[in-house]
Amino acid sequence: MEKLIEVSYALDTFYFLMTGALVMWMAAGFAMLEAGLVRSKNTVEILTKNVALYAIACIMYMLVGYQIMYPGEAVNSVWPGIGFLIGEDHTLEEVLKSEGEVYYSVMADFFFQVVFVATAMSIVSGAVAERMKLFSFLLFAVVMTGFIYPMQGYWKWGGGFLDGLGFLDFAGSGVVHLCGATAALAGVLLLGPRKGKYGPDGEIHPIPGCNLPLATLGTFILWLGWFGFNGGSELKVSDVAEANAVAKVFVNTNMAAAGGAVAALLTARALFGKADLSMMLNGALAGLVAITAEPLTPAPLAATLIGAVGGVLVVFSIVGFDKLKIDDPVGALSVHGVVGIWGLLAVCLTNPDAKLSAQLIGIVTILAWVFVASFIVWFVIKALLGIRLSEEDEYNGADFSECGMEAYPEFTGSGR
Repeated sequence: MEKLIEVSYALDTFYFLMTGALVMWMAAGFAMLEAGLVRSKNTVEILTKNVALYAIACIMYMLVGYQIMYPGEAVNSVWPGIGFLIGEDHTLEEVLKSEGEVYYSVMADFFFQVVFVATAMSIVSGAVAERMKLFSFLLFAVVMTGFIYPMQGYWKWGGGFLDGLGFLDFAGSGVVHLCGATAALAGVLLLGPRKGKYGPDGEIHPIPGCNLPLATLGTFILWLGWFGFNGGSELKVSDVAEANAVAKVFVNTNMAAAGGAVAALLTARALFGKADLSMMLNGALAGLVAITAEPLTPAPLAATLIGAVGGVLVVFSIVGFDKLKIDDPVGALSVHGVVGIWGLLAVCLTNPDAKLSAQLIGIVTILAWVFVASFIVWFVIKALLGIRLSEEDEYNGADFSECGMEAYPEFTGSGR
């Protein structure tokens, strides 16, 4: 019996680590997607941001974020208190004494959680692309990954008041995606649109991305990584029931992405009279975001339809934000914010334990906390350092001195 407990612990820990590695690979997906959807003059800055934000997320979540989100003893259901570092891992005696209740490593849990934090921050990167100062963005990343994200994460996944109310969010349509999009919205409103995006009479001037093959590759990387995102959130795979659950989560995740891609393609065809690749890519991502709140309870057909609704919503949302002159180069506000809300509401369609009131409270809480906190941080950074590139740097592309490339002109490339 003891050996069986040890083997199960090892298997579930390994599963947790490998799905976490898949989620980490999503950082590459975000980097490629964003680099493909911006102009070539800004690709180095985008890539720098994505590598740097991942590293900052790892450090800040290790220092304070993990203990805020998962405190050993919280002060109350709203305020977790402040803790530092990760803590000790389980001993063999603790695992055996639990008789299987303790079934994965603390370090594996930290690794799985930290890549989610980086995902939320990557959402912000795309929405503020092409006109934000690099180090102002990275300073916000410190606060976002160390404090803003962990606080609302505690309220749901750390056993806080949202969890007590019955708010359901399996893998993070709200805790990760809506959180990231809301922080991005606060920054975008203070930042303003890219130069030339909107004319004086309200006309919209499209700014096409430089590399759609790269954006497509990024989408497929994200699609693959999402199997870890949702599949790993089942937390366990070492018995028949859990293995079947993981398999269903994988299938539903895949089907929702497919539904979102097809629905967005057809919706764009109906609106614009032709196919639109970027809309289809965002439709696939929208389907993934939509199913993330509950990928276990739907049948595969229902998951496909939930993803399809997300795919339709994302097209109308991207068009709507443009009409409001809210400039989002990659559609992050729509994919992760608008469709994140849909995903949280869609839980009520397939999970009999879901309560619409609890889902609405969770949505409003995440929106209010993240927007207010992020707006204050963005505002302070803007007042102290500025957040927007100069007109010259925005026209020419982000200043290479911010990317550490000024000493290597042979690598500057064309169009800089």
